[in-house]
Amino acid sequence: MWLLWAREIQALAQTGLAFTRDQYDRERYQRLHTVAAQIIAKHTGLDVRDIDMLFSQQAGYATPKLGVRGAVFHDDRILLVRETADEHRWSLPGGWADVNESPSDAVAREVREESGLEVRANKLAAVWDRSRHPHRRTHPFQVWRLFFLCEITGGEPRTGPETSEVRFFAEHELPTDLSTSRVLLAQIRRMFEHRRRPDLPTEFD
Repeated sequence: MWLLWAREIQALAQTGLAFTRDQYDRERYQRLHTVAAQIIAKHTGLDVRDIDMLFSQQAGYATPKLGVRGAVFHDDRILLVRETADEHRWSLPGGWADVNESPSDAVAREVREESGLEVRANKLAAVWDRSRHPHRRTHPFQVWRLFFLCEITGGEPRTGPETSEVRFFAEHELPTDLSTSRVLLAQIRRMFEHRRRPDLPTEFD
């Protein structure tokens, strides 16, 4: 609950700073930024100055961050990559969506960069609010993740700058050392279910 409060305080402060023209209100909103950073620092052990700096880099109306993950299948096996940024743990390929990209373009780019495979997104399987799922690490911002089923159109499996291994797994042999700050075992299993049942509707929180 503390994280939800801190995020809301930060979002209100960011939005207030974007629209206020009053110097005294600006000082109050900046103070709220610092209070939100102090709350997160107290509960995570992170340096309050780093969090405050991160918050100060955000501008404009506050909205959730958008990430994408690609569920790429070969026969009945799903593609996973080892993420070098998280102790070489396994994850579905994915990352942040970039400006001027459509969601399907973003997931295709992430899969290509992390696995070497060219893919096309053919189904939006899930839109999940990261904070409503038991991920390993807290995140200072609210994050929505879009999970796409993708089909391979070309390329060859290879590692990229952010990955150390690329491999396909059957459902019964999914690894236990997952990057649970990025993806959860239950979420991967839902992708198998969407693969088996194409008529399933998109899941969302």
